[in-house]
Amino acid sequence: MSDSQFGSLCLVLVALLGTAHLLGNLFAYLRQPRVIGEILAGVLLGPSVLGYFFPNISIGNAHQPALGFLFNLGLLLLMFVSGAETKSLFGTSDRRQIAFLGIVGTGLPFLIALVISPLVRQSLLIGTAGQSTALLLVIGIAMAVTSIPVISRILRDLGILDTRFARLILGVAVCEDIFLWAILAIAVSLAKDGSVPTPVIALHTIQILVYSAVGLLLMPKVLRIINASRWNLLAASSPVAYISLVLLAYAALAAALDVSFVFAAFLAGFALGRSGDSLRDAFHTVGNMAFAIFIPIYFALVGSKLDLTKGFSFQIFIWFLAAACIVKLFSAGLGARLAGFPWRDSLNLSVALNARGGPGIVLASVAFEAGIVNRNFYTTLVLVALLTSQLAGAWLDFVLRKDWPLLSSDVSTASSDVPTRVRELEPAA
Repeated sequence: MSDSQFGSLCLVLVALLGTAHLLGNLFAYLRQPRVIGEILAGVLLGPSVLGYFFPNISIGNAHQPALGFLFNLGLLLLMFVSGAETKSLFGTSDRRQIAFLGIVGTGLPFLIALVISPLVRQSLLIGTAGQSTALLLVIGIAMAVTSIPVISRILRDLGILDTRFARLILGVAVCEDIFLWAILAIAVSLAKDGSVPTPVIALHTIQILVYSAVGLLLMPKVLRIINASRWNLLAASSPVAYISLVLLAYAALAAALDVSFVFAAFLAGFALGRSGDSLRDAFHTVGNMAFAIFIPIYFALVGSKLDLTKGFSFQIFIWFLAAACIVKLFSAGLGARLAGFPWRDSLNLSVALNARGGPGIVLASVAFEAGIVNRNFYTTLVLVALLTSQLAGAWLDFVLRKDWPLLSSDVSTASSDVPTRVRELEPAA
C-alpha cells in the first residue's frame, strides 16, 4: 500500500468512525439503540446516499480488502467481549426455559417458513443459482434467526448484559446459531452443487456440535488451569497479548472446522471470562479499544453494504417484515409461555429474540453471493434485520424507563439496571 493509498484509507476511517460516534450518541440521546445510529452512519456514507450523489467517493467503492479486514475484526471483538461479559449460560435453573424458548421459538418459525414458502412466488426472490430448496432453507433461517452481536450490544448499552434475562436470550441465540449456521452451510452447498452428500452434512453437523460442547463445557476449565500455570509467561507479562492470542486461535480452529468465526469468538470470550479474575484489567483494555474504534467501524460498514438505490421492492419488504415479526413473536412468546413465564415476561423475551441484526445481515450477504436470493430479497433481508433490532432495543429501553421488571421472577431487575446503562468498558464519547 502506497503512502497516498494509506492516507486515503485514513480519511475513510475518519469519516466512518466520526460519523458512527456522532450518530450513535445522537440515537443514545434520543433513547434509541446506539448501534442503529452507527449502522445509519454507514448508510449515509455508502452507496444509498453519498454514493448516489457522488459515486466516485462512496465508502462502498474504496479500500475493500482493508475495510473487509476491519469489518471482520470489529465483529470478532464484539462477540469476544460479549462472550466475556456473559457470566453464565445454560445454568441449571435456566435449562428448561432455554429449551422451550429454543425449540419452540426457533424450530416453529423455521417449520412455518418451510410450509408457507412454496405458496410464495419464488421468481420474485430466487437468485442466479436457481435453487428452490436452498431458497426455502434461507427463508426459514431468516424467519428464525436471533442476532447475538446486535442483541448483545443492545443488552450491554442498557446495562443488563449480566442479568438472567440476558442469559436466557443469549443462551437461546447460541443454540440457534449452532442449528442455523449448519442449515446455511447446507443451503450454500445446494446452491453450488445442486445436491450435497448426506455424509458431508452429518460430518459438518458433528463438527459444529463438538466444537460448541468443548467451547462451552471444557475450555473454561482448561483455560483456568492454563491461566494459573507458572509457565504461562505471556499471561503474566502481557495479558492483552495473551487473550488476543487465544481469540485468534479459536477463530483459526473454527475456520479449519468450517465453523462460524462469529460463534467461535463468543465462545473464546465466554471461556476466558469464566477462567478467573486475573485477566479483568486486560478485558477492560480490550473492551475500551474495541468499543472506541473497531466495533463502531464494524456497524458503520454493515450500513455501508446496504444499497437502497438498486433492487428494492417495497411490497416484498413489507410482506416479509410483517410475516417474519408475526411468526417469530408468536413462536417465541409461545415458547416462553410453555416455559412458565407470565404474559409480560413472554412479550419481553419474544421482542428481544425477534432482533435479527448481524446474523440476519450475514445470512443475506452469504445467500446473495451464493446466488440463492436476488438483489431485491437481499435488500429486504438486510432491512428486516435492522428494523427488528431497532424494535427490540426501543422496547427494552421503554420497559426499563417505566421501571418495569424484564422478568417477574426478578423484580429488582428494572430498578437495579437503569442506573448502570453507562457501559463499563466503553469510554465516554
